[in-house]
Amino acid sequence: MNAGPRTPPQPRQKPGWTFAKKIPPASGDYHWVYLWELPLRSMHWIAAACIVVLAVTGFYIGKPYFLTGGEASSHFLMGKVRLIHFTAAGLLVATGIVRFYWLFAGNKFERLAALFPVRPRDWVNMIRQIKFYLMVEPDKAPRYLGHNPLQQMSYTGMYAAALAVVVTGFTLYGQSTPEGFFFTVTAWVPRLLGGLQRVRFFHHVLIWAFLIFIPIHIYLAMRADVLERTGTISSIISGGRFVSSSHRYVDE
Repeated sequence: MNAGPRTPPQPRQKPGWTFAKKIPPASGDYHWVYLWELPLRSMHWIAAACIVVLAVTGFYIGKPYFLTGGEASSHFLMGKVRLIHFTAAGLLVATGIVRFYWLFAGNKFERLAALFPVRPRDWVNMIRQIKFYLMVEPDKAPRYLGHNPLQQMSYTGMYAAALAVVVTGFTLYGQSTPEGFFFTVTAWVPRLLGGLQRVRFFHHVLIWAFLIFIPIHIYLAMRADVLERTGTISSIISGGRFVSSSHRYVDE
């Protein structure tokens, strides 16, 4: 008796552990929210490029690790590196001026109040956000269209670090021309910090704050895009993102 074609045996799935979480496809009613205007987005990317250039050239200035062929007197490599370094510093200052202006001219997600968690609810939500990132309460994160309170504090801290880097950097720059403009306006810095060597030390240490912050910033932005579907990365390019109409946001 013919039993018909047989179904080939299926391979057995081996049990095992996985850290992956299957993310369901997005569904529902979504609408576009414009968050970051063009000046802010432009300053973000220009400042990011400046910080990378400043870090590379700054480490070279602090400890030159290569020279072109021939005697040191036959080329001007250090001078070129310093020119690039201080040009990037001037451009970074320009982005800071635009960002400061945009604290008052931007929309509600870009203004001064969006950089400081001054309300009691923001402090409560900051603790909830920390628990969310630590996977203590992964399903109870507060929803913000703009920056959540933890981001507000970290970005404000980086702005303060950038200001300190700029001040100490131009203090060092002013030493090359005693009695010049930068030497005069930054003369109080060595006295405050206890000498020029400490100014150089603080300037070097502060750049590490950026080098630590940048990979964490990129990781959390990618994590938010992949796991939370917040469109964080695309928003700093396009200016906005799609959000679900079924969700309520603290800052809407």
